[in-house]
Amino acid sequence: MKKSIKYFAIVLIAGLLQQCSYSQNKSDKMDIKKDNPVYSTSDTSKVELSNEEWRKILPSDIYQIARQKGTERPFTSKYDKFNELGTFYCAACGNPLFKSDAKFESGCGWPSFYEPISKESIIYTPDNTHGMSRIETQCGRCKAHLGHVFEDGPPPTGLRYCINGIVLDFAKAKEAENNYNKKKDPE
Repeated sequence: MKKSIKYFAIVLIAGLLQQCSYSQNKSDKMDIKKDNPVYSTSDTSKVELSNEEWRKILPSDIYQIARQKGTERPFTSKYDKFNELGTFYCAACGNPLFKSDAKFESGCGWPSFYEPISKESIIYTPDNTHGMSRIETQCGRCKAHLGHVFEDGPPPTGLRYCINGIVLDFAKAKEAENNYNKKKDPE
């Protein structure tokens, strides 16, 4: 009996340590806006870098999702139950992706939206991995993997863009408006 309790405690501690190691990543130490020369919320030119170049400028957790087509664990994103007003951008390049008013609570464990900011914001590609037939969503500017789109969302589109929160950046509505006005009318 003591042996099984000891074994259970070791497994529990190992699991907790794994959870801690996942949350302590380079994103916490890097400023994705300052340390990334291609990050811009206003530049619409396409970004084409090699995976080696991306690896140098992206935090490892963002790189793993955006360039290696990974998936974050469900219910771990800070944006899953997030209700601020503003704009969601691609964390890899700064491309505007979604307005907060298109976000909804789907219960799937990832931030969900019913429509992108524009037709150019998202690229759609077939994804037949893992024995499933899905539509992958990628950033329209840098082709970063964002997540997938499904046809089980709310009106008016009936779509659910299921997006990895780690590849999202966010600016509050007033902050985004101020940044836009500064770029539009420099002093």
